[in-house]
This record gives sequence, structure tokens and C-alpha cells, in this order.
Amino acid sequence: MLLRPKLMAVRLAAFFALVLVMSVRSEVCLMISEVNADNPRLDTTEFVELYHTSGQRTSLDGYTLVFYNGNGNIAYKVLDLKGHTTDDRGFFLVGSVDVQPKPAIPLPPNTVQNGPDAIVLYHSSATRYGEKMEVTAAGLVDAIVYTSRRSGDAVFLARTLTPGSPAFVEDESAYEGDESIERCWLSTGMWTFQMAPPSPGQRNRCAPPKSPDARISELRLGGEQTENFVELSVPQSTDQVVLVLLDGRTDTVSFSMEIIPAKDGLLLISSGKSGGDFAFPPGDHSVLAPQAASSGAVVLYRGRAADFPVGSPLSAQQPLDAFVYSGPEGVASDNLTETLIPGRGAFQLHPRLEEGGLTLSRCGTADWNRDPGVFIEVQQTPGQPNQCLWPAICPHNVVIPAGTATPQYPPDWDPSSQHDFLLSEVNADTPGAGEDTEFIEIWHPSGRRASLEGVWLLLFNGHNSKPYWKASLTGHFTNAQGYFLLGSDKVIPTPSIPLPPNTIQNGPDAVALYRSPYGLPVQAGIPTHLLDAIVYRLPGSDMEARNLSDALTPGQIPLLEDPTFLPGDETLSRCNSLQSADLSAFVVTSPTPLRKNLCPQPPTLAPPPEGVVINEVGSAHWTNGSQQEGFVELFAPPLTELQGLVLVVFEQGNSRATLALPLTGKTDQDGYYLIANITGADQALPLGASGTAVPAHGAVALCHGTARSCTAGTPASSHSLIDTVVFSEDSLLLSTLADSRRQQVIPALRSVEGPASLSRCACCEVRSPQAWTTSSQTPRRANLCPSPAFSSNIDLCLGPPTSNEEMHLPNCSGWRQDGGSRQEMAVAVYLEDQCHCGISALNLEGANFSCTAGWLRIRGSIQALSDHQRELILQTSRTQRSHTLGDTCSNSITDKSVGTKSGLIWQICLAAVLLLILVLGVTLSTYFYRRRRPLDYFSMELSEHAEGPAEI
Repeated sequence: MLLRPKLMAVRLAAFFALVLVMSVRSEVCLMISEVNADNPRLDTTEFVELYHTSGQRTSLDGYTLVFYNGNGNIAYKVLDLKGHTTDDRGFFLVGSVDVQPKPAIPLPPNTVQNGPDAIVLYHSSATRYGEKMEVTAAGLVDAIVYTSRRSGDAVFLARTLTPGSPAFVEDESAYEGDESIERCWLSTGMWTFQMAPPSPGQRNRCAPPKSPDARISELRLGGEQTENFVELSVPQSTDQVVLVLLDGRTDTVSFSMEIIPAKDGLLLISSGKSGGDFAFPPGDHSVLAPQAASSGAVVLYRGRAADFPVGSPLSAQQPLDAFVYSGPEGVASDNLTETLIPGRGAFQLHPRLEEGGLTLSRCGTADWNRDPGVFIEVQQTPGQPNQCLWPAICPHNVVIPAGTATPQYPPDWDPSSQHDFLLSEVNADTPGAGEDTEFIEIWHPSGRRASLEGVWLLLFNGHNSKPYWKASLTGHFTNAQGYFLLGSDKVIPTPSIPLPPNTIQNGPDAVALYRSPYGLPVQAGIPTHLLDAIVYRLPGSDMEARNLSDALTPGQIPLLEDPTFLPGDETLSRCNSLQSADLSAFVVTSPTPLRKNLCPQPPTLAPPPEGVVINEVGSAHWTNGSQQEGFVELFAPPLTELQGLVLVVFEQGNSRATLALPLTGKTDQDGYYLIANITGADQALPLGASGTAVPAHGAVALCHGTARSCTAGTPASSHSLIDTVVFSEDSLLLSTLADSRRQQVIPALRSVEGPASLSRCACCEVRSPQAWTTSSQTPRRANLCPSPAFSSNIDLCLGPPTSNEEMHLPNCSGWRQDGGSRQEMAVAVYLEDQCHCGISALNLEGANFSCTAGWLRIRGSIQALSDHQRELILQTSRTQRSHTLGDTCSNSITDKSVGTKSGLIWQICLAAVLLLILVLGVTLSTYFYRRRRPLDYFSMELSEHAEGPAEI
């Protein structure tokens, strides 16, 4: 007796739900349907098409159409539609005189501007709208903001008129001839615009995009007297699929059928006598003939029918496509919806179902699968393209009241911005069996309200590295502090997107954020355009998610959310850095949804350890025809503790660090510490924001502090830098990271056979390019440095730079006599420009330089790393010697000093000698005295008459 009132309550609730659904489906409105703003050559076929969703003649009294110029954001055209009506099919045209059919309101050619601009439909008193007025959202019914690639964007217009949606980019090369911007239904209550050939006064074509996977195209559901069928769209005939019918009351398989397509395109599976490509074999097809209280699913999988036997439970395998429904009095289980169509709702069947069945066709233009919201009830077309109509829903179902202040929406995401959304907090395992306080918190580093347009959240299963839940966050915003929350119903405060209990798996699994406004491109099974990711595990399961970890957070061990760490609940909270996909940024703390993370206070930093330097750096981009990994090797006294040091990586052209890695542990018995993604490394080297650990051009720095303090500056503050190596010509990196000479070392792959690296060959000179050279990789071994064992003699005379400086000769005339470091660097740079054979100042330690009247003499011993590099140097020496410049260089100068004012001192010496000859005794005494004492070339200059042209 108690069941009957309960049943009546369920039916009453279903009735009210049905009334609500019917009221939504039957709403009518006027919308902007199509815009053609840019014609080939002369703009004489421009138009704006309005459409009333009733599909009937309708009065336009009270409506006003306003055209806004994005340059200045003011109205340039206002049309009062009073006295006009749509045609018998609901269309209304405004346009140039050459448009066919003839527009109801003609416009002069070239009236509709090409963008960045906006067209807005208002429903309010026409007197409040006029030309030259500023942009307003008051009275707005519908709007389109558009731009072109050559004319910039329309950020303010989009922010005010279509908040959360960027301006539509009109691509004039989309079609041969003319094209227009047409409105199309996307899914459920979402609408979009797309490019298409113009169709004024006609229904927009709005064809669903092609999918790389097989998908459900059309369904015929009904009673026993109805011929049921399933129509599939198959992009490749080689794709073998399994069609599975699932009973929603038990979440078990009621039927499975293996299908091997014989052709591409549409594939019809029918239960009747009218034929098709395949016929349903005997079995339980009741899912295709649902009752009022039933629910079920039609699912496409890869595999074999044997993988889905009748009676088996719902598989955790991710389907290619799925359609989940519930009858007028039925409810689809959370298990069914969250496994098959995560983030989507089941399709609510119409009560007419039992009167003769209904046909549901895929008509939404969404490019994703597994969404019942893309289906609507239309006339059946088995084996033929779907005849789609727009659903009777409106893009904007609320008119903004007059006098309402324009909301202050945040700007759209700027692709050039260094900040994007990050995962802030993940609570995957909560106390108790309910798992009803799970949540995921997303945060924007700007710390203010931000649009989540184009952002996706995916939950990955660590056992198969595939997503088990996916949701688009388009249309949502963070709160005023930049936070956004998804979670179970008992999370406080209430999440913006509710999740059924136990949705977030305990691990080994992953949570990932992606940015992609047009769906999720997939590469090797994992989507691209990753914003941030966190891979986590249970105790003892660190190796179970290795493939997933390598794809999302390479070289890092999944985090452990230890349920015994705190007495109550705990979460993984971002505390250490803003580096994306960096697991070292997270620590286990108490939950703080929609609030600042409860991070532990950083420990007081001890003084930096002494003697720690960057010893060797390798980039995976320095391939040299060989396979190599990126790595950084440090060197210090044996067993030196490295806590308090942070490895910071910079990429050329990026003003901020792309990686900040706090170091742990200590150097080994030989003083080495290896940071790499290879076996035996002391610490993993995460990938930076650009997808690489060590870039081809950039810098590596060793900083004393925390990850946050070492990346707060632009780049790291110089006072905290322990050591740096800059392998880039980026002026910002050189001015901040290099020493006062602002010089860099560039890898010369030609000088090395096999994997190459930059190696330190001067133990104690930090932040100087003179300490580095290109060599073969030697992780955990002594570096390969230029050696006298591979030396060769060099004797070059280089003339002053020519007027056009084609040879880039070093000009030595301005060198001072304060040592040879600058001379060695300049000569090394010149020689390296000629041979690209890895010559650095270290190679020239055995060479001598002299300079007279701008002529540079280089002779002596030049060292090399190997016979290979020595041969490259000799080739360059022979090439330079073949350029004859005359006999200018002197043979008398053999040290590294530089002479500039040569004539005066020699003339004084000659005069002194003549005077001394007058007095024989004094002359002889002075003569023998000067012969015994060597000349001081550091204070004495040579006579110009003693030197002349010479050859190289």
C-alpha cells in the first residue's frame, strides 16, 4: 500500500518535469540567423537575416537592430523594425539591393562593416537607441560580434554583448566565392556560428562536422509495431565496432553485435524488412523499444562482441559514442551517465513514444561524441543525410531589462599571456564510504574573475591512460578571487559544477586541464594543448600509472594522497610554484575549497652551500643526429646537501622562467648530482611550459631560495643566483643572468661526434661564458675539455674590419693592456664564426696575440677536445691562411699584450742612442746595460717603421 503513493509522487514529479521541458522546447524568439558582411570585390550582396523560431509570420514591433563599429565602440547604423513582419517561414532580411530574395529593408552597398564590429538585436523602446551611441547590453535579445584576422579583435564588444564568448573570426578563404556567418545549434542549449555559403531567406545548412571515430547518426525507437533501426556514421570502412544495448534498470548488457563495415559513410542496422546494411540478429532488443519507466543506452565500442557478453555489467572501457535515454517516468542511473556520457545528461523521451515511436537524429554541430544533447526529434531518413531542423530553443532566453547596468565581465584569455588556469587543489579520497566531499579546485593566477571559455577538464584512469570523465567548462567563470569549484553535493561552499559521489577515482589516476576552443585534438591517445595536470596514487601503486605519468608529467613520480597523513580529510594543494604539470608544487594539506590553500610556512633558509656549480647541461634539441635526453649536472664537494637551491630554466623570448625545480638530496661520493629523466638520476627533470626540459636556446640558473622567490623577478633576482649558463642571444637573459661582459656560449654540434652538451672547464669561475665549451656528454664523469694532447699550431694575421665588415674581423685597436680575457673571447668568437667547430676561449689558452695599427696577430698552440675537433680547426686555419693580406704583422711580438701607440717610444729610444754615442764611455756603458735587460712591452710601444704588411 505504501508503494502506490510513492509511484504517484514519481509520476507527478515526472509530469511537472515534462511540463517544464515542454515549456522550454516550445519557447519562441527572434534571433540573428545569418550575417554576410564581406563580399568579394564590391560589397553589394551584404545582408543580415533574422529568424523567428515559430517558423511563422510574426510582427517585429518593439525590435531595433543596431550596428556597432569596433573602432571606437559606437553605433554606426540603427534600424527600427516597427511595422515590419517576418515572412511566412519566419525569416526577415535586411541587406543590399542585389541580395535575392529582395530584402525587406534595403541598404546601400558597403553598409555592413567587415569587422571588428557587432550587430545587436534589442527589444525595448526604439527611442533609447541612436547612431553615435555607446555600446549597451540593456534590452539585448541577441548579438553577434565578429572580426577578421587582418583587422584585429573586438574584446570590448565581446565582453559587453556576448560575455564568455570571443568574437567570431570570419575567414574569407573558407569557401571559393562568397561566404557568410551562419548561426547553428551546437548541443542542448548551446549555439555557435560557423562559416558557410550564403543562404539568405533559407534555413542554414549547419551540417555536423566529420568525426575521426564512428558515431551514432540516427535512431528509431518505439513499440513492437515500429521498425527500429540504428544508423551509424563510419569514417573508415576498416574500423571494426561493437554495437551494445544496455538496460538502464540493471546497467547490464542486453545485446551486443559485432559490425565490420564494408563501406565508408552511413551504415544502417535495421530490425524490419525494409533492408539495410545489416539486420539485427535475434536477441533482446527491448532497449530500442523503451517503455515510459525505462532507461537505456545505445553504445559503440572498439573490440569484439565477445568482450561484451549479454548480462555482463557496464564496462569501464571508454566508448566511441553513446546515447543514453530515460523514459517519461524513468531515470538513468548515475553509473550509466557518468561512465558513458560524463558531464552530460540523458535524453528525456517524449510521452508520444508509446503511440508509435519517434526518430532521433544527430543535428547539433558539436564536434564531440557521447552527447545525447545533439539529437532532436525529426523526420526519419534511414541511410540518407539527416533532415535537421533547429530545436525550438533560443540562444538568449532572457532579455536584459532596460536600465540594467552592463556587467563587468573579465577579458577573454590572451594567448600571449604568461598566466593561464592551473589546478589548485584536488581531493580524490575522502573519509568514509560515501566519497561525497570530493572536489577539484581550479585557479587563475590573475586572482580575479576570469572566463573559462575553451577550457576542458579531464579525469584519467591510470590503468589504461584513458579519460573516464570529460567536461567542457565553456560558459563558466571563476569567482572574484580566480577560483572555480567542481565537487560532490556535500562540499561547502556549493560547487559550480556538481559531481555525483565517488566520481573522482582514488588512484592511480590523473586530473588534467586543457585549452581548446574547438574540441580536443588527440595525439597518441592523449589530448594536446595541456594547461596543467596532476597524477596521484595510492600507497604502493606508484608504478601502475607510469604511462599516464610519462604522458602528462614526464620524469615525475605520481603524488601520494596519504589518508593517514592528517587526522581528518586532506587534499593535494598547490603551494610551491605556479609551474604547470610540476608535481613538486603540491603538498598534502587540509581542504580549503574556494579559499587560499593552507600551505605550510616555508622553512628558514640556511646559507647556500659552498662550492656548488652547474657542471654540464644537455638539451634534447641538440640532437646532432643522435638520440639524447635533456639533463643538468651539478658539481660540489662530495655529499653536499642541496636543500635551499632551486634549478631555474629560461627559454629564449620568454621573460619568465619556464621551470623552477627545488632540489633535494645531496651530491654523490664524487661530488656529482644529476637532474634528468634517465635511469639513475638523482632527481627528475620536469618538462617546462613549452614541452621541453632544457630548450635549444635559453639559460639554466642555480638559485638560492624557494621556487616562488627564484621566479618572482624577471628573470631571477641576481643577488640570489649561485651560477648560470646562458646559451642564447636574448638580451634580457644576457643582461640579467650573464656576467658584466654579457656574453653567451652557443652549442657547436659540429665539433662533437654523438650526443653533445655544454661542459664547464673552469671549476670556479661562475656566471661566465669563458668557463664553458661544447663537448660530448659525460654525466657523472669528468668533463671533456680542450687539452694540449690535441693541440695544433696556429699563425694568423687578421687585418682590421672592412667598411662593410663582411668578414666580421675583430678590431683590436681599442683593446686595453689589462689581461687577455677580452681578447681571447673576441678571437674565439671570430674563429667560431668561421668554422662552427666549438672554439671557445678555453681553446686559446696556449695562443699569443699582438695588435699593431688594428692588425691582429694570433700564433701559438690552440687546444682541442679530440682529433675530430683539431681537424676542423686546422681546416679553418688553412682557409684563413689562403687569404693573403700582405706582410703587415711583426714576428717580434710573442706575448698576449696589445700595442697601440707604437712610434713615439721608438723615436725617443733612437734619439737617446744618438746622444749617447757622443760620449763613448757613457754610450758603451748604457749600450751593454740595455742589452742585458729585456724590454718591458707592457709599458713600451713599438715603432711603426719596424712593422709592415704580412700575409695570413
